[in-house]
Amino acid sequence: MLRIYTDGSCSGNPGDGGWAALVLGDAAPQVLSGRECRTTSNRMEQTAAIKGLEAIPRGTQVTVYSDSRYLVATMTRGWKRRANQDLWGSLDELAASRRVRWKEVRAHSGHPENEFVNALAQWEAGVIREKPVLEHYVASGAKAQDAAEAPPPSGEARLTHLDELGRARMVEVGAKPETAREAVARGSIVMRPETLDLIRRGGVEKGDVLATARLAGVMGAKQTPQLIPLCHPIPLTHVDVEFAFDESRSAIDITATARAVARTGVEMEALTAVTVAALTVYDMAKAADRGMRVEGVRLVRKSGGRSGDIVLE
Repeated sequence: MLRIYTDGSCSGNPGDGGWAALVLGDAAPQVLSGRECRTTSNRMEQTAAIKGLEAIPRGTQVTVYSDSRYLVATMTRGWKRRANQDLWGSLDELAASRRVRWKEVRAHSGHPENEFVNALAQWEAGVIREKPVLEHYVASGAKAQDAAEAPPPSGEARLTHLDELGRARMVEVGAKPETAREAVARGSIVMRPETLDLIRRGGVEKGDVLATARLAGVMGAKQTPQLIPLCHPIPLTHVDVEFAFDESRSAIDITATARAVARTGVEMEALTAVTVAALTVYDMAKAADRGMRVEGVRLVRKSGGRSGDIVLE
């Protein structure tokens, strides 16, 4: 069966764009690419798919691999078509006259064919100066289909909040199912022993330090999308903030638990709850001890979602 790998890139928004398609089968590979002025990355993604499908006969069975979730989900799940209606019409016509299967490939996951078309599209767009060479990316006899479905190499870092040009983006989670999510975070605020004793005895002039910090932590969790630019608003079902005195370290340990039924996790909400609670302790007691330190804010564990349970402590 034929395989087509596609990608599109853009040097600005809008700016010069480039597209690339690689057609692989029993015959010699076909490398297709081009550029367009004053365009967008989404338009280039669609153009690459169109050019790739145009290069194969009608009735051909083919799998199109793309790292554009928007393109794949629009063709397979009916995502809304916000722009480029002319290209969607052409793409629908080409797909209807061929037996097309759409497959998403993770961007920059080490998949050689995807890396090649990505680099070629960037070269066409003027993002990189050196034209990529196919042989550098696609090893002789490589099983591209197996590679496309394989997970990223062990230990490889992927920054999902960056697009193919390194720009910040909000991750698309619309296709993910809603699942029960939980995250637990911890941190500490270290202080002088006499300050710790003052808080324990309720001697701080501003009032009950821990009660105020607990409410602040809950409120902070609920405000996370307003504080962290790329966080999704999540309908929290539960937030809990607990405190423990550690005499040996002269510290108050803070543990926050956040829960939700959502398409994305609640790690940031738990971490925000811990941080805001610690800052509130500082604000309440700073008159007695301005040398207090917030330390060790970290995720302890999370559950739910595609990655399942992760226990760090």
